[in-house]
Amino acid sequence: MLRELASLTRREFLKLGRNPQAIFTALLLPLLYLLLFGQGFNINPTEFGDFTAAQKVAILAAYFRGAPNYYSYFAAGMVGFVAVTATLFIGANVIFDKLFGIFKRVRGTPAPSAAVFGSRLIAGSAQPIALAFFVLGLALLFKHIPGLTGLEVTASVGVLGALEILAAILLLSVMFATLFLTFGILIENPQMYFAAVNLLNLPVLLTSDALYPWGAMPHWLQNVSQYNPVSLAVNVLRETLFGSSVYPYGPGIYLLGLFAWAAVLIGIALVLVRRALRPLD
Repeated sequence: MLRELASLTRREFLKLGRNPQAIFTALLLPLLYLLLFGQGFNINPTEFGDFTAAQKVAILAAYFRGAPNYYSYFAAGMVGFVAVTATLFIGANVIFDKLFGIFKRVRGTPAPSAAVFGSRLIAGSAQPIALAFFVLGLALLFKHIPGLTGLEVTASVGVLGALEILAAILLLSVMFATLFLTFGILIENPQMYFAAVNLLNLPVLLTSDALYPWGAMPHWLQNVSQYNPVSLAVNVLRETLFGSSVYPYGPGIYLLGLFAWAAVLIGIALVLVRRALRPLD
């Protein structure tokens, strides 16, 4: 099992490395979001009135949950955003492999279905994790470029905080990689796949606080957002980077919630995949 898993995983990474266009596109999209969307919407609500210093702190805390400006709030949210969107094509690759007969040949080898699924999951999860840290690094770099706003870290990030950020990104990436990979195994038609993925992907992202300022959300959307897995992961990042004074719970609680989401969704996905791949075991 481990030998087959390692061999198939290596094959998936080689496929990725032989497609530089996909790597370039994956890096370009976060760059454009950070450079255009983030910079363009970097509005400070305290600039539209005569407020005291204490009032400015309170307004920023209400709108951006402790972040010093929208761009810093947005940059942390982009980590959760790319962890989801970068996994979209994992399932699509499976469908195209089915159409060309590649997936059938792989399933026809002695490798068990767990190795076939696991290899694609490992390779598919590695890309969004790498992109998430690319986003953080790029946002920090922008701070040192004249004319651009960058990510401002206002809290002390220690080893524990870095591990909490890594855990949040890992859980979110693996969870959505598993879901979209499952869709790809269960669905045969590319059009139906992208319709199903968008039906899940867009509501999840738009009901999270990855992009929207928390204070600008209506109350009902705030209630929905606080249970969203993307919000849970992003809250871990924002608490670690900006401080936890405006959050009702510590990063550990949000990680537990994210772990619960991941355990339930991954468990359902694995049951469906096991049934779908059982005939060729």
